[in-house]
Parts: sequence; structure tokens; C-alpha cells
Amino acid sequence: MLKTFPKGGIHPPENKITSSKGIKRMTVPKVVNVPIAQHIGIPAEIVVDKKDKVEIGQVIAKSGGFVSSNIHAPVAGVVTKLDMIIDTSGYKKQCIVIRTDAKDEANFEEKEYPLKKNIELEPKEILKRISEYGIVGLGGATFPSHVKLNVREDKKIDCLIINGVECEPYLTADHRLMLEKAEEIVVGIKILMFALKIDKAVIGIENNKKDAINLFKNSVKNEVGIEVAALKVKYPQGGEKQLVRSILKREVPKNGLPLDVGVIVHNVGTIFAIYEAIQHNKPLIERVVTVTGKNLENPSNFWVKIGTPIKDLIAEVGGLPEGTRKLVNGGPMMGKAIKNTDVPVTKGTSGILVISEDEASRGEAKNCIRCGECVFVCPMGLEPHLLMNLSEKGLYEKASNEDIMTCIECGSCSYVCPSHRPLLDYIRFGKSIVKKLETSKN
Repeated sequence: MLKTFPKGGIHPPENKITSSKGIKRMTVPKVVNVPIAQHIGIPAEIVVDKKDKVEIGQVIAKSGGFVSSNIHAPVAGVVTKLDMIIDTSGYKKQCIVIRTDAKDEANFEEKEYPLKKNIELEPKEILKRISEYGIVGLGGATFPSHVKLNVREDKKIDCLIINGVECEPYLTADHRLMLEKAEEIVVGIKILMFALKIDKAVIGIENNKKDAINLFKNSVKNEVGIEVAALKVKYPQGGEKQLVRSILKREVPKNGLPLDVGVIVHNVGTIFAIYEAIQHNKPLIERVVTVTGKNLENPSNFWVKIGTPIKDLIAEVGGLPEGTRKLVNGGPMMGKAIKNTDVPVTKGTSGILVISEDEASRGEAKNCIRCGECVFVCPMGLEPHLLMNLSEKGLYEKASNEDIMTCIECGSCSYVCPSHRPLLDYIRFGKSIVKKLETSKN
């Protein structure tokens, strides 16, 4: 029987258009705009200046604190300016603009590293390199990986869960990475097991990726302590709390972390980035991005340099089709609309979704009919209709008491609402206000 979580969940159309498309390497862009805030926490501090020449992998912005991450040059070239550029948040953020050195052709060639299985670094050195090489969670949250792996002595970790679920419709970056880099990912898992001194790891994959499930079962059949869990196709199966509950039947406490129940969860993309950092001294300077949409000429998966303008990816798949209404950073459920195509790819960019006028149109919002559908599908056991009303009326303290901060913003409530009410929009807004109020009290 397939494993799953007990509360709520939905099954929207999968639309995995690019699941059979192998990962292609994007042409190196002429200019990259590298934001210094590509992670949860404090933005990195710029350590280069205008006219400085930089090499691939060079640190160009240093971690601004413990919950922060280094930023590295994704290309060789010259820093042309330090500028404020609109990023995926929709706001202007500080960026380092680098003009690629077209004469240095050697820097354009990405090495195909041979598989390296032997782990030569000690646990402390592994954790130090993960920090130095700018590894963050590539599943979307972009939490600095070294922080997650910095386990206090009073916390006992007994299991590493690898998130290969990719339950968001349309996106296939993780799926393709699992199919093309399975052996490297297994080595990455062993690296973390060794660094954390734990002897159990579980790779969770949704059952709509049977090829990946079979491949990993074969890849780990002779590995001690590593197993594969086939999971029911149900959104948001890839949420950390849902994943821990599905695989281990452990309940992460409200406002708690998997760490509180002896678990660390890492995305497969993060595991691969850790493998490359430890085994091949490669910082996080590129990632896999799905560029997809029903009307695109050639939707694809790409290896993309961090800082590449979205317009370069759009051009690579045949340009924007007529009737395009919206570009989304991420998938249709949790992704956010992009303001323009100059926005750069960041460490958290898993996909670019091109949506037509028909798909993007929302139904007219009407009064709540008290059907209870939003409550039924909420994976966190909340009452989304109530949280929206409280946020709409400015009753933020009451919203806090009703656990608004527990919402994982999966969008299941908005998806099923027959009255087309913008539940998630108001809940997100309410959360932002509650967070500010809580911060001001501390």
C-alpha cells in the first residue's frame, strides 16, 4: 500500500509535460544578474566592486550571519555594476551584475565529472564545505543547508529523508535529475549519513514517477540503511511535515521542525549539489529549471546558471506564445507571478510556468457558502475560510490565535473553493502582518 499523510490534500491535474525531456544545458548568458538574497535569512554581503574581474566559483558575496549563505560567481567575467534589480519576489533587490568574458571559452565548458564514490572528508569538513559553497534547499524554501545540518547535542537524529516527491503540477526538474544523476544522489545521501552519523535514510518518491522509484530501488539494493518509499500521488505530499508523517508516521509539532522528531529532510536537488560540492569542489552556481506551459513550442528542462535572465529561458523554448497572461516562478499551486522577463534565475527557481489567458483567469469571487471544502482539504487541519475573514477584517491577533502561522501556503483551499474566494491571498497577507507584529514584540 502506498504511503501518504492523513489530513486533507488534493490531486490537481499533473500536467508533467516535460517529464520525458532530458536536461539540456543552457547557453551561457552574456550578462548575469546575481541577487545577494537568494536564501531565507540575512542577505549576503558583497565583497566585489565595479570593474573587478571574477572567476567561475569565486565568492562574490559572503554570508551575512549564521542564517545566511555565500554567493558565488556563476560565470567568469567583469562586474559591470552593483544594482537594484527586480527579482522573483517582485521587489527591487541588490544584485551583482557580471558581463561574461566571451574570450575565455574554456570557462564556458562545463565539466562532466566522473562518478566519485569515496568520501575523503571528515564530518566537520563536510559541514564546513556545505556552508562555504553556498548550498541551500533547492526545493523552493532556500533554507541554508548548513543551518539545517547544525544539529544541537540535545537533538537526536535517526533518519534522513530525501524529498523526491515533486508534487507541484508541471514541474519535472527533480524527476529528471533523479533519472539522470541517481548514482551521484546516492553518494550524496551517503555523504550526509556519514556527516550526521546516522544509519537510516529514506528516499520518498510519488508513485507517478515509477521509473525513478525503480531506478533508485535498484541503485540502493546493495546499500546498507538506504530505502525507497513509494508515496501516493496527493498534493502537498512534498511538504516537510506531510512527508515525515507519510514515511515515518511521526507528527511534527505545531510550529515545529522535522528536527523535533529526529528527522532531517533534504530535496534531491540539494543532495546533488552537496555531492558536487564535496566530491568535486563545485559551489552552487547552477541548477535544473523546468520551463513549461501547454502552449509553448518546446517546453524543456535546463541546467541554468544562477543569475540568467528569465527571457533567455523563454527564448530557448520558442518565445512567449500569443495569449500568454502570466509567468510564474515555480508551479501553479505555490509559485508566484513574475513581474517581467528580466528577472534572474535564483537558487530557488525550480521552474518557469507560462500560463495562457484561459488558464490564468479566476472566477468571480462570491460569498462563502459554508461548504467546508477548504477545511476538508487543508493538510494542516486549519479553517482557511476563518483565517481569510480575520485577515480581511484586520483581526490579526485573533488570526494568530487561530494558528495562521501554521499555514504552509499550499493553496489547496483556494483550488477547491466553489465561490472562487482568494483564500490563500488573504492568508498570506495575514501571515505577513502577524509575523511583523510578533517580531516587534520580541
